[in-house]
Amino acid sequence: MTASGPFRSIPTLLRRQAERFSSKTFLFFKEQEVTYRQLDERTERIAQNLARFKIQPGDKVALFLPNMPEFLFAFFGALKRGAVAVPINTQLKGEEAAYILENSESRVLITTPALYAIIEPKRAALPSLELLFLVGERGGEGKVFSSLYVGGGARPEEKIRPEDPAALIYTSGTTGAPKGVVLTHRNYLFDTAQFVEATQMTEQDRFLCILPLFHVNGQVVTTLGPLFSGGSLVLMEKFSPKEFFVALERFRATAFSGVPTIYAMLLHAEAAKEHDLSSLRFCICGAAPMPVELFQKFEEKFNAFILEGYGLSEGTCVSSVNPLGGRRKIGSIGLSLRDQEMKISNDRDEAAPVGEVGEIAVRGENVMAGYFKNPAATEEALRGGWLHTGDLGYRDEEGYFFIVGRKKEMIIRGGENVYPKEIEERLYRHPDILEAAVVGLPDPVWGEKVAAFIIPKPGASPAAEAILAYCQEHLARFKCPEEVIFMESFPKTATGKIQKGKLKQRDHPRGEK
Repeated sequence: MTASGPFRSIPTLLRRQAERFSSKTFLFFKEQEVTYRQLDERTERIAQNLARFKIQPGDKVALFLPNMPEFLFAFFGALKRGAVAVPINTQLKGEEAAYILENSESRVLITTPALYAIIEPKRAALPSLELLFLVGERGGEGKVFSSLYVGGGARPEEKIRPEDPAALIYTSGTTGAPKGVVLTHRNYLFDTAQFVEATQMTEQDRFLCILPLFHVNGQVVTTLGPLFSGGSLVLMEKFSPKEFFVALERFRATAFSGVPTIYAMLLHAEAAKEHDLSSLRFCICGAAPMPVELFQKFEEKFNAFILEGYGLSEGTCVSSVNPLGGRRKIGSIGLSLRDQEMKISNDRDEAAPVGEVGEIAVRGENVMAGYFKNPAATEEALRGGWLHTGDLGYRDEEGYFFIVGRKKEMIIRGGENVYPKEIEERLYRHPDILEAAVVGLPDPVWGEKVAAFIIPKPGASPAAEAILAYCQEHLARFKCPEEVIFMESFPKTATGKIQKGKLKQRDHPRGEK
């Protein structure tokens, strides 16, 4: 048995669990319930029909779908055929989605009529795209995926190897064109097994999925995690505080995974008082560092156990987490998972001493095979046998890791390194601030200046001068913002992560100093 259990591939995992938990409900979605056996049968028919349409093992099958059962059917069905799933962010514009279809060389696109309308104007520029399957809007077998369910028949059993690609996950493209992260079946199974072990997931757990399925968090934490442990998945179309509390109570969910923005919204939601949330066992927070103030207030209000962790698409999903049964350090991303290694790397790619800031690097069977058709970027990211994450952090004397920011987000002001997270932590303690993001803006004298983007709490109207004075009281002068910009909302990714690059690019009003 390997670190990923007795499963050689994701289809092997699904088939074994369908035998073991045949009549148990795996998926809850609105009024629909799908058992383990039904999931296995529906995905098998899709695999059969992909074979009927001459889709070969290794071919790319793009999924441009929102959170809906058909995403899961298509994902597992493609993998059963031996094909490679290419999930596409549903927030992308036509040109952006078309780039991924072209770069991935996808032969098949599975989408909804509404989303296909975004891509259709670019269809002529996609020579590799041969097959299109539109998912109906009405729901119900026979109306949804009718073209994939029709026919079928026997197909040869695919001898899928652990090292075979399972999915291409495209990065957000913050430093240029998005790169396709090649994740293998071994990557997924290894990381899932480690996550299940770290969170002590069991057959009794029901994981509430509020993040998009096209993201690795939705695939590993909230889909493969329950599948691996014999639990269940409660799927939401999208996140809203009101519907979150309704779903959590109705389905007696025991866990969910979110990002700091979601926790902030839940903390200030009045709807929480109207529902029984006692089934909640633990919450996962990742994607961005969680402000300590938010962490403490959320746990106090909801009596919930938050596990802050760390990971990235290139590492499949999860690389570290605060231990569920051990000591948690609030503000830390925890300890590296068993059989994964993490270190802090200095500018010479050597392990930095305890307490020194450097780049977080990861090593283990969860690390991607590489970037698709991009050997130069692969070599740079995986140099020396370690995945260089681009995140800056440090390790304490007990082995706990802490993030101080992105390497590319670090502000250099007059030769001094300024880490945005430290300033953001202080801003979140201000009684009138709901959300804060700190970035560096060009400065002709100092190179960069510190700018704080602020969303006030409802009903609050703090003055920029008061915010600056507050920072000057608590922070060294070179760390203090020189500019405060108030906003009603932040540009965010589909998972709720603040897009700081867009804050820098937009034409914001100046002069609030």
